[in-house]
Amino acid sequence: MRWFCYLLRCADDTLYCGITNDLEKRLAAHNTGMAAKYTRARGPVALVFVETHADKSAALKREMEIKSLTRAEKLMLIKTS
Repeated sequence: MRWFCYLLRCADDTLYCGITNDLEKRLAAHNTGMAAKYTRARGPVALVFVETHADKSAALKREMEIKSLTRAEKLMLIKTS
């Protein structure tokens, strides 16, 4: 099963990082207010970055790495992807 680590740009221009094994379903959930509390208050969202990982563990590790980045570093990650 493939896992995805992704970044969303919220309507208020903030960034949200998460993981999922069903990207389309998770994006729909974010945009209908049925996913993370953070994006529920800041929707709609747009997918701006995604990476594929072999398993949940690898995706979680990458999510933690991305969450530790500064906003500028996240924007550079988006720009260079």
